[in-house]
Amino acid sequence: MTSKESPRLPLQRPTYGDLITILSIDGGGVRGIIPSVILNFLETELQKIDGENARLADYFDVISGTSTGGLVTAMLTAPNEENRPLFAAKDVTDFYLEHCPKIFPHDDNPFGHAEKVLKALSGPKYDGVYLHELVQELLGNTQLHETLTNVVIPTFDIKRLQPTIFSTYQLNKNPGLDARLSDICIGTSAAPTYLPSHTFATEDSNGNLLDEFNLIDGGVAANNPTLVAISEVTQEITRGSMDFFPIKPTEYGRFLVLSLGTGSPKFEEKYDASKSSSWGVFGWLASSGSTPLIDVYTQSSSDMVDYHLSTLFQALRSGESYLRVQDDTLSGDVASMDLATRKNLEDLVQVGVRLLKKPVSKVNLGTGIYEPYHCITNEQALIRFAGILAKEKYTRELRSPGVRNGNKIENGSTANYGAFFEAKPALSSAIAHSFPDLHQLQTD
Repeated sequence: MTSKESPRLPLQRPTYGDLITILSIDGGGVRGIIPSVILNFLETELQKIDGENARLADYFDVISGTSTGGLVTAMLTAPNEENRPLFAAKDVTDFYLEHCPKIFPHDDNPFGHAEKVLKALSGPKYDGVYLHELVQELLGNTQLHETLTNVVIPTFDIKRLQPTIFSTYQLNKNPGLDARLSDICIGTSAAPTYLPSHTFATEDSNGNLLDEFNLIDGGVAANNPTLVAISEVTQEITRGSMDFFPIKPTEYGRFLVLSLGTGSPKFEEKYDASKSSSWGVFGWLASSGSTPLIDVYTQSSSDMVDYHLSTLFQALRSGESYLRVQDDTLSGDVASMDLATRKNLEDLVQVGVRLLKKPVSKVNLGTGIYEPYHCITNEQALIRFAGILAKEKYTRELRSPGVRNGNKIENGSTANYGAFFEAKPALSSAIAHSFPDLHQLQTD
């Protein structure tokens, strides 16, 4: 049996491995195409190792996403009829290309932008009808607890004025969070001024009300949800979950984190205090052809999370365990969150392709600019990342009591997986059990 013909084993618990694997995807409207290109590259590399049926949900303990990233998270983790991920990563880009023009319809009228600005003063720029119908058709009645791996999707409850985190880790103590994925996705993507807020309720099996939500875009709280995902895992470890035993809450060196941005505008001093000091409601909602208020909270959230995590992992001498892939050189149309012309969407695909060739970088909060800190490219880092993910999965399978002598014990029956293990290709000797060995790429 070749690896491509092998049945897929679910990812075993972190307690049987060396690492805790986390994937995080920022919010950013149509710019979600950029991380979709990165995800496709990573999944393709995993398929080179484990066969064409490999999917990202097979390798990450938790996938987290905000706004457009929340939708991608659902697409990668919701089960289809065969109990496999609804979407392969390669299909996500096509999804954006097909549906974004209908979610954010573009008006070629030269006065179209002015009309949208005026509309935004009395209501959202878009009615959200197509997005809501699309997401509901796509995800049906699938609930949070049914995802194929753990998910963490931040939202913000406008009635309670506090973040609401839809996390599979929270379901045991808070069953009211077990909402339909479609409602969660609509809620986390309801960006103020762009799309309408979303309200819904959850009920138990007897139809009794469990909770009620009034949600807007999760980017208000965490446009970059990486820190939220890490916090959810840390809480689970602190609670003594056997999935993580004997890992300690402070063992951040065990975390293997991939954080994907949706791009940010090139540093060009778009706004300044002399201009903004005179802004009222209209100015903060519509200046320089964009929405400054939205730009401010999404950009600051993303950069601060990156800064905190970079500092934390470096302080723990685990800097290579955290990989942030972000492009901060966007300008013109590609910097827009909602320009869904065919040309702009295809240009965003190319932004993602070029990002793969750029060096691994981190944000300098002093300048706000992403600076290279490795002589390797994002593409090289992701190739190595794929190898480590595959090895971690394989390690867990070998150590798990449910897999003995190549046999997977499930529901009292035994299936022969001996050939599966024998067919696993040997990984490069440069790939160790932990991500810190990525620095070897500098001398490869």
